[in-house]
Amino acid sequence: MTELVLEFLGLSLVVAAAGTVLALAADRIAEITQLGRLLIGSLLLAAATSLPELSVDVSAVRRGLADLAVGDLLGSSLMNLLILAVLDLAVRSRGGMLSRQAASHALSGTLSIGLTAIVGLAVLTVGKLPPLTVFNVGGWSWAVLFAYALGARMIFINQRISARAAAEAADAAVSATGGNAAESPSHRWAGLWKPAGLFLAATVVLVVAGPLLAETAGELADRSGLGSTFVGTTLVAIATSLPELVASITAIRVGAFDLVVGNVFGSNAFNMVLFAALDAVHEGPLFAAANPAHAASAFAVILATVIAVLGQLYSLERRSRVIEPDAVLMLLVLGGAFLLVFRLS
Repeated sequence: MTELVLEFLGLSLVVAAAGTVLALAADRIAEITQLGRLLIGSLLLAAATSLPELSVDVSAVRRGLADLAVGDLLGSSLMNLLILAVLDLAVRSRGGMLSRQAASHALSGTLSIGLTAIVGLAVLTVGKLPPLTVFNVGGWSWAVLFAYALGARMIFINQRISARAAAEAADAAVSATGGNAAESPSHRWAGLWKPAGLFLAATVVLVVAGPLLAETAGELADRSGLGSTFVGTTLVAIATSLPELVASITAIRVGAFDLVVGNVFGSNAFNMVLFAALDAVHEGPLFAAANPAHAASAFAVILATVIAVLGQLYSLERRSRVIEPDAVLMLLVLGGAFLLVFRLS
């Protein structure tokens, strides 16, 4: 048991180091490409920090632990929102929750809400509707893929328009003040190789160390005698959400608040996309092997995300110095969700 604990701590340090490098590299990539921290956080960083979930859960499905895999993906979304709420309480910010682009974050958050709703419906309706399978992937999983593709395209177009407007405003300011011209695109993009290489290297480390960390967490949980539904939603989810936690803390330390919110909402959306990959490797309908208690996790994710989006859109000149109502309400919802899953499973 002691060896397992030490192994868990050692792998956690490796994942923490990789997450730190990942966040710093993503921030630099956003600056060089001028795509914006929201887009990089919602798509690129979110995909990288969600890769441990993919490798862990594909392995779990192949070992006949589909319920554990479903619990990990939904539990990871709960953990990501928990990270966002705790960081919002820890960091005082003006206006919306850790945000500078509230409306754009609301778009990303709404995408994660829609995808999670589809998964929740899949868990509740399995066995009650005629099965629809194409290339060994169920109809609900295809719906998630289609919705994600449309949502990602909307976010990309939105951020491209915002970046174009910002560039035009910067050029106008330079012309008005008679300052130097902006850095040439060729010179600017030449510096992309180093952060891109660091980002790729950190991603590889996460892909290797993340599954080992989750496997160790699962073995520790097995010895505790807890059920797979609760274990997948808590301990394994904590292990696979560690990259998001470390990346978010690092982003806050460098002032990249939009990278934090984009990463959380983007990771939750990407987690739902991973159900299609699990469905493809699972023999038979994936959601048929899931405990109905997972629907509670899905709807808790939706409710907590709605609160976060409202916190983004509700404009305040100054937020409370004593308490952040949106973050506290999210913590209450998430705490209730974990308790409910424990009782139902």
